[in-house]
Amino acid sequence: MCGRFTFTDPNLLPDAFGVSGPIPELAPRYNIAPSQSIAVIALKRNGDERAVALLKWGLVPSWANDPRRGIRPINARSDSLDKPMFRDAFRSQRCLIPADGFYEWTTAGRKKSATHFKMKDSSPFAFAGLWEFWSDGVEKLATCAIITTDANEVVAAVHNRMPVIVPKSGYGAWLSNETPRGELLDLLKPYPFEDMVGVPVGTKVNSVSSTGRDPLPVEGENPGLTGLNEDGADLR
Repeated sequence: MCGRFTFTDPNLLPDAFGVSGPIPELAPRYNIAPSQSIAVIALKRNGDERAVALLKWGLVPSWANDPRRGIRPINARSDSLDKPMFRDAFRSQRCLIPADGFYEWTTAGRKKSATHFKMKDSSPFAFAGLWEFWSDGVEKLATCAIITTDANEVVAAVHNRMPVIVPKSGYGAWLSNETPRGELLDLLKPYPFEDMVGVPVGTKVNSVSSTGRDPLPVEGENPGLTGLNEDGADLR
């Protein structure tokens, strides 16, 4: 699953994701948690230009009776997109969720410690996301979820699943409603592990109230997990 992530340089949005037009004022974020508002990228109504919007993380389908009741999933498994909860959004309401890392946890006794997974060059990337709009005619709510898939060799050292990271070459296809279903499904696979690293960051990030830069190590401080060798041992 993906329950926390980072996006620390929103100034990169226009160049990294091809966004046009005004962008909401965004601050660097080091511990983004469910139910919070997050930046998402989707196509404008003209179907060509990409825009940034702020949506609540935790999907509420348009047909829900009450957005405060029932399941509000933060993740959608790549093999569950035909379920009623996700079916309509997968068909025509896909988005990119900008990030530059995500956390997964290991437990030793009562202690939970996080690992921050990112690109080796610390560059930003995009999760495959789904969005929904709910309204009862008075109240309006825009929400989203992150699609997950099997873990690659780096993430598997800590967790068996990971968020789908869309390659930059696939941004246009993922957002377009003209993309065949089979091509969309081909994007929902583990990101190549050779480009990624996992850096242990300890326990401070466990609390959603820990939102400053300090949960993350100083760049270059820890080389982290870079994959598995032929015997399945962690490479550090």
